[in-house]
Amino acid sequence: MTVTIPKTKYCGTVSAPPSKSAAHRHLIGAGLAEGTSVIRGISESEDMKATLDCLRALGATWTKNGDTVTIIGADPRKRAAAVFPCRESGSTLRFFLPLCLLSEKEAVMTGSETLLHRPLGVYEDICLSQGLLFEHTEDGLTVAGPLDGGHFRVAGNISSQFISGLMFALPLLSGYSVIELIPPVMSASYLAMTVEALRHFGITCEVTSDERILLPGNQNYRAADHTVEGDWSNAAFFLALNALGSELEIEGLRRDTLQGDAVIRRLLGKLGRGCPTIDIADCPDLAPILMATAAALHGVRLIHTDRLKLKESDRGAAMAEELAKFGVAVTIGDDWITVEAPKTLQAPQVPIAGHNDHRIVMACAVLLTCVGGVIEGAEAVKKSFPDFFEVLQALQPC
Repeated sequence: MTVTIPKTKYCGTVSAPPSKSAAHRHLIGAGLAEGTSVIRGISESEDMKATLDCLRALGATWTKNGDTVTIIGADPRKRAAAVFPCRESGSTLRFFLPLCLLSEKEAVMTGSETLLHRPLGVYEDICLSQGLLFEHTEDGLTVAGPLDGGHFRVAGNISSQFISGLMFALPLLSGYSVIELIPPVMSASYLAMTVEALRHFGITCEVTSDERILLPGNQNYRAADHTVEGDWSNAAFFLALNALGSELEIEGLRRDTLQGDAVIRRLLGKLGRGCPTIDIADCPDLAPILMATAAALHGVRLIHTDRLKLKESDRGAAMAEELAKFGVAVTIGDDWITVEAPKTLQAPQVPIAGHNDHRIVMACAVLLTCVGGVIEGAEAVKKSFPDFFEVLQALQPC
C-alpha cells in the first residue's frame, strides 16, 4: 500500500487506540481463567488476532462483537497437540511458549520468518536444562513439556516478554517458583503491567526489592471483566505531531498508567528544548518516533539502543536509511544512536520504505507532515494500528 502524506499541520480530537501490551495480557489472563470473562477494547490488529488464535489453540473458546471479546478459559495443562499461529507477534510467541510447555503434548509455534528468527535463548536454555523438546523445523518451532517450577535465573536486560511468559505459566504449577532477575533490569514497567494483569485475574505475585519475582504454585485464574486502557505507544505519534506544530487533543489515556511509554510527553518536551540524551531502556518502542521528531527539531542521542536490532526490523538502521532521504545524518554505535537535525529538512525525492515495520511507517508519516512525501509498504500499520491513516486523514488541517 502506498500512501501520500501532505505537508500540513492538523487540528482535531483523536481517541487513543487500546493498549496492545495491556490487551495481550488481559486476553491471556481470561483465556486461562475458570469461567467466562469479558474483555473490552480489543482492536482488529494482526497482533490481537494472533493472540486470539493462540488462545483457541490452547483450548479456550471466544466470540468477538465489535471490540468486545467474551472468553471461556481453558487449562493449558490439558490442551491437545496444536498449532499456535503467532503471525508476526513477538509478544504472542513469547507469552504463549511457556504456556505450551505446561503440557506434554507437542505445540508447533508458527509465524513469519522474521519472527521465528528472533532470539529465544531464554526458553531454549530452560528446555535444555529440563530435558524438554525445543526444535526448529520447517513447520515452525516445536515444543513440549511438562515444565517444572522452581528457581529460574534470567538476565534482566532481555525483553520483558520472556519474563512475563514465565509469570503467566508458573502459578499453575505445583510448588513455589522464583524468577531471579540478573541486573540490570530493563523494561520494568512492562513487568509491572504483567503483575497488574495477574492480580486482576486472581493470581498472587510479588516482586521483591532485590529483583526477585515470587510466584506461589497451585493457583487458579479467576474470570473477570476488563476494559483495556488507551495506548501511549501509539498515541505517541499524535503527541509527536503536536510537538511539530499540530494542535490535537488525544482522548482515552490514563495519567496513572503503568505503561512505560507514557514518558513520551516528557521526552518530547526535552526534544523541543535542545538535543538531549535519552535512555530508551524502558521504552524501546519509542525510538522511531523520537528519532523522527528529533530530525525536525534539534537532534537527539539515544542510549541502550541495542535491542532495536531485534524488532520487526533493525529499527535503528531502518530509521537511519529513511531519515537520510530527509537529509538527516544518523550515526549508529554499539548501544547508542545519534540523530543530527539538518539546517533545513528536505522533502524526500524517492518514496519512504516501510521496512514491514508498523512503527517505522508511522514515525516517517509524522515527519512527512513537515515536508510532504510518499510511503511505500504502509500496510505494515495493520500489525498494531490498522486504521492509523484513516484516523490521520479524518483530521482537519489547521
